[in-house]
Amino acid sequence: MEKRYHHGDLHAALIEVGLRLLAERAVEGVSLREMAREVGVSATSVYRHFPDKAALMRALAREGLDRLATAQRDAASGKDGAAAFAATGRAYVRFALANPAIFRLIFTSSAQLQATGEIEALRMLRANAAAASPNDAGSDQVETGALRSWSLVHGLAMLMLDGQLPADDHLIDTLVQG
Repeated sequence: MEKRYHHGDLHAALIEVGLRLLAERAVEGVSLREMAREVGVSATSVYRHFPDKAALMRALAREGLDRLATAQRDAASGKDGAAAFAATGRAYVRFALANPAIFRLIFTSSAQLQATGEIEALRMLRANAAAASPNDAGSDQVETGALRSWSLVHGLAMLMLDGQLPADDHLIDTLVQG
């Protein structure tokens, strides 16, 4: 087997391979040994960067959250207030549909990630909820609006991922309006 990794950033190479494998299969189907083979290093090399599979999965979840935040920022670009907020919600659902395994991984790891303050998507949710709220809205109203919106898009994403609703762009646009 030709080695694809010769020097440089093994940590980043492992993350990229992990994300690619998650695009092909569920979390349970991803192993550290396979990732080592894919990158072209020994299995013990992986453990220098990730002490166990859980640590690798947290790193993949962090990268997934970063990519979700980027998708939401891109969707909101050039929009203001409620239109920007709705665009981030639609991007959330579409990200979930395009990346089901990483999306599910994010939310099995999110409590650990949130404890370390690493959820930019959550910070963005609150900021966009504040921007979409009336000027006289109090912090409790903004927080309630943020949670209501997150519940809507997360529930919609899960219903579509689980086949309870069709994964349909028109339905996403209809339900997540600005």
